[in-house]
Amino acid sequence: MPTQVVVVPPLVLVALGGKSTKRVLGTLNGYSVRLSLLPQTGGGRYLMLNKDLCQAAGVRVGQHVRLSLAPDPDPDRVDLPEELAEAFAAWPEAETHFARLSGSMRRAVAQHISTGRQAETRARRAVEMTERLARGAHPFRKD
Repeated sequence: MPTQVVVVPPLVLVALGGKSTKRVLGTLNGYSVRLSLLPQTGGGRYLMLNKDLCQAAGVRVGQHVRLSLAPDPDPDRVDLPEELAEAFAAWPEAETHFARLSGSMRRAVAQHISTGRQAETRARRAVEMTERLARGAHPFRKD
């Protein structure tokens, strides 16, 4: 299944807090989700439901879904993969630089590490990122 797009109706967007709300919590067919409200051209917001999320929630093409949303009370929270948390324990200066990154960049770093399929891949990515951050370098650019 390809990525699915859900346009958030204007009244729902107002109920969520308007255009200032960037992240939401909720359920998709009973499956817990934490998503970003992405801006549409000309106003409005939409959600992107990737393949993995659709599979986890049991969503099929053409199916009606039940989606409930609420504003995320902690929109800047980033769930650290275990490998990254361990690397930060060894390099506290890297964690300091990580904390200075924008919320979206912190989420991108965490996602890059957590999406490794093998434990060795996740560990290698965590070490590479942590080394770059400890030097004060950009997490994704190899200097």
